[in-house]
Amino acid sequence: MNDATVQHSLSELETYFSEDYLHFADLVNPPEKSDREAGAIWKLLSLGHGSPVLELGCGYGRITNRLAEKGARVTGLDTSPILLKKAEADAAERTLDVEYVLGDMRSLPWRDRFDAAFLWYSTFGYFGEADNERVLHEAAASLRKGGRLLIDQINRFFLLSQQSPSYHIVQRDDDLRIDTYNKDPLTDRFNTERIVVRGGSVRRMRLSIRQYGYSECVRMLQNAGFDSVEAYGQEGAEFAPYGPRLVIIAYK
Repeated sequence: MNDATVQHSLSELETYFSEDYLHFADLVNPPEKSDREAGAIWKLLSLGHGSPVLELGCGYGRITNRLAEKGARVTGLDTSPILLKKAEADAAERTLDVEYVLGDMRSLPWRDRFDAAFLWYSTFGYFGEADNERVLHEAAASLRKGGRLLIDQINRFFLLSQQSPSYHIVQRDDDLRIDTYNKDPLTDRFNTERIVVRGGSVRRMRLSIRQYGYSECVRMLQNAGFDSVEAYGQEGAEFAPYGPRLVIIAYK
């Protein structure tokens, strides 16, 4: 499998992160989980009241809006109009002032604007190698000197310890979401084949995410203009070699 065959187009990402995604969202990420994760991000990025912060791949705003409630000045960018509409509606319901932007994380409109930026819940690695690195360069350019970038991703050593393929089923009333996960050790990609059975229809979609190790992240982030890089485990705990998550914080 070459690099071109696994790079997602924006239309593919919009198909995956669609109304079907929203339909099962609160079952996959219940509110108490989102509250806990927003608290971890706040601490990891050393945010304070009025801190300008950017979430890339913000989805339906489950983290973005919670950071705004804590007092940050938050901007969220995503490629899915459906998810952004939900994010905006949720912000309005909570009477929050959040800037939501429809766009591509490979080409950002901001320069030297934010104190912090983050990609949470495996939102880094959708593209081929060059475009993934481009995301990091764009993130760096959007940050002020001294800014921080946080990346949360699956720990690829954890993946290697798990059975492949693996399956996950989510049910909401009579609707089903069936995910089949495969890891490809030759491309270091984590591939999801998703079947949604909903409203009398069956829909299939896929998602492929490049899994980077810490040393690869350090190289790419330094090339993008970051000075130092730290590693943590899930939600900011100490990194464990076979723990489920690798959380990276890079300093500009």
